[in-house]
Amino acid sequence: MRRLREAAELSQTAVASRLGCTQTQVCRLEKATRTPSKSDAERLDRLFKTTDGASFVRLYQSIVSQSRSPFWFRSWAEEIEPIALVLRSWDPLLMPGLLQTESYARHIFSQEPQITTEEVEERVQTRVQRQRILDRDNPFALLMLIDTGVLRRRVGGTQVMHEQLGYLLEIARRPTVSIQIVDPECLIGLMGAFMIAELPDGQPNAIHVDSSAEGYVATDRDSVTAIWKRYEAIRLWAYPEHMSLKMIEDVRQEWT
Repeated sequence: MRRLREAAELSQTAVASRLGCTQTQVCRLEKATRTPSKSDAERLDRLFKTTDGASFVRLYQSIVSQSRSPFWFRSWAEEIEPIALVLRSWDPLLMPGLLQTESYARHIFSQEPQITTEEVEERVQTRVQRQRILDRDNPFALLMLIDTGVLRRRVGGTQVMHEQLGYLLEIARRPTVSIQIVDPECLIGLMGAFMIAELPDGQPNAIHVDSSAEGYVATDRDSVTAIWKRYEAIRLWAYPEHMSLKMIEDVRQEWT
C-alpha cells in the first residue's frame, strides 16, 4: 500500500480523504497494525487501479481466512478497541470478555456445539491476546456494569469462579477500571450484552451488541443513541463501586 501510494505521489492524508477515514488509520494499514475492512480493500483497489495479481481484496481475503476471531467481531477487536478513549460495557449473563480468566473463557468456549479441543484453545489464546490491550502504556478507561447473577453463575466449578472473582478485584484496583454490580431487579438490561466505545479525533461513537447467533458493530447515530439510553437506564440500578467490590469479595468467599 505504501509503495503504491508513494508511486502515485499521494500523502497519507490524501489517501485517508479518499477512503473516508483518518490519516492515523491509513498509517496503521501501511504498518499492518490495523486489519483492513472489505470496503477498505475495495476502495484501495479502485484508488490504485490494482490488478488481480496485486489486489487488496485478495489480500483481505487471505488475512480474514487466517484469523481466529469471528468475522463480525474483527472490526471491533482490531480497529475500534485499540483506539478507544473510553469503553463502557454491560454484561447480564457472563463476565466481560476483556476480564475473563483463561480458565473461565476455556470453559465457556468448550460448551460450543461440536467444537474441537484445538478450536477451544485457539479461541482462548485469541481472547488472551485481545486482553493485552489493558496492559498498554495508555489504556482506555474501562467502565463495566455486571449483573449480580453473573457472580453466582457457575462456570467451570468452584476453583474457576474463585479465581475469576479474585481477578475482578485485582483489576478493579487499576485507576482506569471501574466495575459496578447491577441490582437483579434491573429488567431493562436483560435484552443482551453490549459495549460502547468513545473514539478520538471527532470520530462517531461505536457500539457492539451481542445476540445468540452473532453480534454486530454499528456507528450510525440512531443505533448508538439507543444503546446509550439503555446503558444510562441500567446504570441507575448499579451499586456504588465500593459496595460492588464488597459484593464481589463476599461472593468470592462463597466460592471456596
